[in-house]
Amino acid sequence: MPKSPPFFSQNNKQAFRNPWVIGWLAILVLVVMVNAAFIITAFMTSPGLVDENYYQNGQDYEKTIRTKIANRERLGWKIDLRTAQQITVNKTTTIHVDLKNREGVLIPADTIILKAYRPSDVNADFSQSMENLAPGRFVTTVKFPLKGVWDLGANVKSGEDHLDTTLRIDVTE
Repeated sequence: MPKSPPFFSQNNKQAFRNPWVIGWLAILVLVVMVNAAFIITAFMTSPGLVDENYYQNGQDYEKTIRTKIANRERLGWKIDLRTAQQITVNKTTTIHVDLKNREGVLIPADTIILKAYRPSDVNADFSQSMENLAPGRFVTTVKFPLKGVWDLGANVKSGEDHLDTTLRIDVTE
């Protein structure tokens, strides 16, 4: 009885019976499937934009930074933004802001707005006014709905002058 040639062989002239052709096709199919998974994931997840007007704000970024530095030096204000050591998701936490002059003396301000940015989810961002306890001392209570990294910003306004500061925090479960 004559020996039949193996179904898959390197010597086989039919392409789909050659293991090299099958291997290359399998790699190609795998690459296409992984790319499809990345594309689907990109469309189904959040874009992660923190600022809707990122392009317009970025055009004059250097000018904006120079203006903020000049205001900080001219006013001589120091903004002390403080939170609890450990912040837990969905639990009330108190945030304090002290506004001091060059000598470290508390100075009054008209308003302070606290803004909380979630870098990975713009839908979780929020802002609220802070309560003035005493001249230069402000406080507010907040609940963070999601765990992870948050950027807090305090925007201080006193008359025509304004200054802001930021603090990155980590909210745990």
